[in-house]
Amino acid sequence: MISRAALLYLSQRHELKSFFTILPGFKQVTRRFIAGENIDDAIIAIRELNRAGITASFDHLGESTTSEAEAESDVREYLHVLERIEATGVDSNVSVKLTQLGLDIDEGYCLRNTRRIVEAAKRHDNFVRIDMEDSPKTDATLRIFKTLFKEFGNVGIVLQAYLYRTEADLNEILAMGARVRLCKGAYKEPETVAFPEKSEVDANFIKLMQKLLKSGIYHGIATHDERMVAATKDFAAREGISKDDFEFQMLYGVRRDLMLKLAGEGYRVRAYVPYGEYWYPYFMRRLAERPANVWFVLKNLWKG
Repeated sequence: MISRAALLYLSQRHELKSFFTILPGFKQVTRRFIAGENIDDAIIAIRELNRAGITASFDHLGESTTSEAEAESDVREYLHVLERIEATGVDSNVSVKLTQLGLDIDEGYCLRNTRRIVEAAKRHDNFVRIDMEDSPKTDATLRIFKTLFKEFGNVGIVLQAYLYRTEADLNEILAMGARVRLCKGAYKEPETVAFPEKSEVDANFIKLMQKLLKSGIYHGIATHDERMVAATKDFAAREGISKDDFEFQMLYGVRRDLMLKLAGEGYRVRAYVPYGEYWYPYFMRRLAERPANVWFVLKNLWKG
């Protein structure tokens, strides 16, 4: 079986996208994890989720933008997404990556671009989740988030349980009264900044999840790990925390069975729905997260 490190390495080799695309059956495989290449595809996918009692978050795929023209195009796309959410009535908010909006070009430029999206979301009575990327981006991402939260309020942040620093960041964000999406983390990080053992990451995830649920603020617990789901459900039940006071969040195409089960049990569930042409690095990171995903790909390519 190909290793997680190898898949994360391949996720950075964008030139391989063309090679994989020509493989028989590969396009059908990617559609399990990616709603499509345009907003209409994503809306169809979200309508299906909504019918199953699951809300969504639009993610227009893209990251590491190096030109202002590309960043501007992504800002316009998100403004269009917010308009389409209101026009179609789908139950969804939006998620953004700051490197997609120009963080690697200039932090101030990225702040201005992100402000346009958050301000538009405010007008549409919607919400923006700022995704967290690899650890060198953490400080700048938090600075931009804190600025926009103070200005508008309708913006939340993602924190990653595998980073040593996350508990301190979480405490500061809770003091602000902001909403957090807690996940384990999907980037390859050195042991100097991240817990090296899965057991340590899991323990930290549970510790941080408990702090979030006890805060009285509406947060997202993002995991496909049934042990983490069970720990969350058990803690909420012990503490008398209502199913309406938090939500589980999962990735489109990953553990749909678990999403449906939780929604059927009365929990709030949100799916992160990616779409767009820049699907390759996202797709490879999904394979890296779960070995079962690799088997799914190989099986379907063989069918192709």
